[in-house]
This record gives sequence, C-alpha cells and structure tokens, in this order.
Amino acid sequence: MNTPVKIAAFAAALAASFGVAYGVGSVVTPLAAVPKAAAHAGHGGSGAAGGGGEHAEGGHGTPPGGLQISQDGYLLDLQTPQVPAARATELRFVVRNGAGQPVTAYRREHGKDLHLLVASRDLGTYRHVHPTRAADGTWSIRTKLPTAGSYRLFADFTPATGPAKNLTLGADLAATGTYRPAPLPAPSAVVEVDGHTVTLDGRLRAGKESELTLKVTENGRPVTDLQPYLGAYGHLVALRSGDLAYLHVHPNGAPGDGRTKPGPEVSFTAVAPSAGAYRLFLDFRHEGKVRTAAFTVHAGR
Repeated sequence: MNTPVKIAAFAAALAASFGVAYGVGSVVTPLAAVPKAAAHAGHGGSGAAGGGGEHAEGGHGTPPGGLQISQDGYLLDLQTPQVPAARATELRFVVRNGAGQPVTAYRREHGKDLHLLVASRDLGTYRHVHPTRAADGTWSIRTKLPTAGSYRLFADFTPATGPAKNLTLGADLAATGTYRPAPLPAPSAVVEVDGHTVTLDGRLRAGKESELTLKVTENGRPVTDLQPYLGAYGHLVALRSGDLAYLHVHPNGAPGDGRTKPGPEVSFTAVAPSAGAYRLFLDFRHEGKVRTAAFTVHAGR
C-alpha cells in the first residue's frame, strides 16, 4: 500500500474531486441521512430524503446520490477530468438537460444555486464549495488538489424547471503525480479541529433511523454561539467507503425557529443505506470561520 503509483492520464473511472478542508477524526457509527426537520428535506440529493431504511441496499427507494453521472435526463459534464496535483487549477463543468443544453436556471437552496463537494477516494480530503456560473451555464472554481490520486466531484442542485426534485450527480477527477494511497482513519468519537473539539454521540445502523448528536467545545468550554452557515448551525455529509455513495443531511431544527439553540449540540437524523465503513463530515461556523470535523464511522445492522 505504501508503494508510490504514477497517475498520468487516468480514465474517468478512477477519479474524483478537489479540496482541502478537512478536520481529522472519526466515529464508531455510520450514516446515511434523512433529517427530521422538513424544512431541510430538499438539499440532499437522491440519497437524502425519506426515512426508515428507504435507502437500504436492495430496497425499493432511490439509491444514494453521487453514484451516477446522469439521472432524470440531467448530465454532469466535467470539462476538466484531469488536473495536476498541488497546483492551482480551474475546475470547470456544465450541467446539461435532456436536450444536451446547459442548465442556466436553478432553485436556490440554502442560499446557493448549486453546492459542490469534492472528496478523494481515500476520503482523506474533503471540501464543500460554491463555484461561479457563467452566462452560458459553465460552472468554474479555482482549486488546488493537495495530492495526486483519484477524486470524486458531487454537484448537488435542483433545476428551476420541472418538478422541484433535488439531484446529486457525481463525476471522477484525476490529479496527476505520484500517488500514495492512505488507509481510512481509525474510528474515534472525538475530533480536534482548529482549537475546537467535536464529540459524536449516537449509534447508527443500516436501514434504521438513528439520531446523531455532535457537541462542539472550545478549550473545554461548550460553544453556545455557533453561527448559521448556509441557513443551519451545521451541515452533515456522509460518504460510503469504497464507492463514495453520497448522503447529505441537515440538522433537526433551524436558526430562528424558536427552539433550536446555537450550540453546543447539533443533532441529525440519519439512516445508513448499508452496513460498512463511512466517512462523516460536519461543517460548522464559529467566530466567522467555517470548520470541518471528519469522522470514520461503521454501520452495523
């Protein structure tokens, strides 16, 4: 596993996306995601809505998001499938409709027309970013992939025309250079990120709803002044190790609803679609800065 591998012009099947905003950590529970709060049910792709095991493998529900490059007549056209590692590069893509035309109108969700997530195949690198769309429908963002290897890009959006259905399409991206794959971090319920400690409480099982509670402290003191980030006190994404099935949930409750406090705890309702290992990423804002706490979780039945 430690032998370097040269990645020169890999086919689209061995790649993924960019990023460098991760908090290192882990947990002993998995995740698949469906929020209790209906106000947040829209932004989760094909794998983030529904409940009670709807996404379990072999069930009748919609499969987790991000596994398909095309769905319901929409196609994710990644125009930069290969980039050099450790060098700032512009990443470009277009979302196309059934007629092959670029989509130029979207329903805004959590303040954005489209949410872009990028993760390395070894799940050591992750970022949630928001690219800029040109008049012709081309999305772009300048980024720097930290290491060579295979990445996965996820475009999470809802077209303005047709049914108000949220989609998450995925495409592979290769970062060229010498590749040294890293093992999945070991499970741990506590993560340290930028002076903050995030603790995960709750056990998740495949096909069954469970509640995850994440508590944020700073220097041993509970953080009670979390700031809204994209309309919530926290955003949670789970990626299944192996195929990187994408699952996105939002917390139970929202800022300004009269009952949700700005910390120290943020809770989520989630369902793992299958048993196995997952990487869980919590984005939260405190003191004007967005931080990401990352956990390795294992879902059992």
